[in-house]
Order: sequence, then structure tokens, then C-alpha cells
Amino acid sequence: MKGKSFYYIYTIQKAKIMTNQKNWHEQHHETLSFGNHLADSVAKGMGSWRFIIAQTILVVLWMSLNIVGFMYHWDVYPFILLNLLFSTQAAYAAPIIMMAQNRQSDRDRVQAQADYKTNKEAKLEIEALAIMLKTIEVEKLDKIIKMLECARSDGGK
Repeated sequence: MKGKSFYYIYTIQKAKIMTNQKNWHEQHHETLSFGNHLADSVAKGMGSWRFIIAQTILVVLWMSLNIVGFMYHWDVYPFILLNLLFSTQAAYAAPIIMMAQNRQSDRDRVQAQADYKTNKEAKLEIEALAIMLKTIEVEKLDKIIKMLECARSDGGK
């Protein structure tokens, strides 16, 4: 029975330790600089349907106002200014998105390491449980054998 109470105490202590620890998401989030947060936000925004729809509306509005413009055409038909704006947007967006992707691969690596560590700990606990169950089983079998021996010796008299 010593093994059983030790395991319960060990489990309670481990649970207390685990509740006080920050998960890897929180730890990683705390290490990011302002620039990293900004890059992640920009990449998240540019990769959304909201951005695509808003940009499409702006482009259609830009072209419509320049084609139908009653008084002033600030960017006539080949829309060179619009192309310049898109080029500038792409020049800044590509490296920002790549920074966000690099950080995502770092997060994935950290998560994989945390998963591996958790799996190793779980394996050790499962092995400890298997040993404990085997010990309990052996103790029960020993008791049954003693009871049978006692019954046999009492029955023979």
C-alpha cells in the first residue's frame, strides 16, 4: 500500500506544479517584441477575407471614380498610381508575412518539443502505473494462494 499512497501524493504534487506553470503559448507570447506583434497582426489582417473584400471595394471604387470622374481624374486609365500603391503594399507585405511565418515555424517547433516532453512524462507515469498494478496483482495473488493453502490445510484436518 506504500506504493499507492506515494503515487497519490506524487500525482497531487505534479498537478499543483502543472497548474502554476504557464503553457508554451503564454511563454512564447511574452517573448515577442512590439515589431513581432505588429508583424503578426499585419499578416493576420492581410490574410483575412475582410481585407480582401475591403481592398476589392477600394480598387473598384478607385477605378470607377477615375473612369467616370466628372471633374478630375487623378489616376487615368492604366492606373499607374494604383499599380504603384499595389507594388508598395507587396514590397512591405511580403517580408512582414515571411517574418510571421518564421515565427509560426518557431511556435510549431516549441509546441512539438512541449508535446514530446509531455509524451515522455505520460509514458513514465503509465509505466509507474503498470508497475503499481502489477504489484497490486501480485499481492492479491499471494493473498489468494495463502487463503487456498489455509483452506487446504484446514480441510485436511
